[in-house]
Amino acid sequence: MRIVNLAGRLALLRDGRAVDVQRAGAGRFAADPQAVYERWEEFRAWADTADLPEGEPFAATDLGPPTPLPRQTFAIGLNYRDHAAESGFDVPEGLPLVFTKYATAISGPVSQVRLPEGGHTDWEVELVAVIGRRTESVSETDAWDHVAGLTAGQDISERLLQQSGPAPQFSVGKSYPGFAPLGPCLVTPDEFNNPDDLELSCTVNGEEVQKDRTRDLIFPVPTLIARLSAVLPLLPGDVIFTGTPCGVGFGRSPQRWLAPGDELVSFVEGVGELRQTFVE
Repeated sequence: MRIVNLAGRLALLRDGRAVDVQRAGAGRFAADPQAVYERWEEFRAWADTADLPEGEPFAATDLGPPTPLPRQTFAIGLNYRDHAAESGFDVPEGLPLVFTKYATAISGPVSQVRLPEGGHTDWEVELVAVIGRRTESVSETDAWDHVAGLTAGQDISERLLQQSGPAPQFSVGKSYPGFAPLGPCLVTPDEFNNPDDLELSCTVNGEEVQKDRTRDLIFPVPTLIARLSAVLPLLPGDVIFTGTPCGVGFGRSPQRWLAPGDELVSFVEGVGELRQTFVE
């Protein structure tokens, strides 16, 4: 199953067309895309058996984030060995490096992002997992049962602010408006041959700068869910940015930053593309 946020309304994708959920279900489910995660299992059962209309065509520019207002957003740092090495850090052990991206940073899959003045703004393509039910102390074996779906994300990062102060400012440096695009859709894990092994990549102005597979994650999705839920409950609709592979601008020599007019395209296999353009 695939869902989208179409102009602020929850929709199911059928053969590339969007079916408005509230209308198709005669009001059984709300139009609010975030609200569906509280009733995820009921929604999935309905969607699997409902007699749905054909749906309507839509433009990618009309899509919003599939989770527009999560209560908790977890972001994982240094979760690929090559990225940890290019960043000058040791590989984490035990609990992964965890920070957050604040809710006002979240945007849809096609957006225009304003660059912070005088900054060093960087790219980080990531697989993103969305929680489908309250999750506490779950095992790695059972973790996929708690995932509503997967989507693509960009952990856009302002490196000067991130590295300011006596300790890194990960969360605020990665939370300017538009610094957390998500989409274009949410895809349930059963749509993938292997949800633990997906290709992800990123280009800047058509030049490939990142490419890897999620099988190379140090802490894969089930491990992240098990480690996080051992500390605190994960709530329906919560978002987990799982980490980025090597190839970021910070790790290059010379270092490279996004500039006005740049186009950033991010891809996750089986999910689709994000497309961001940058302005002064």
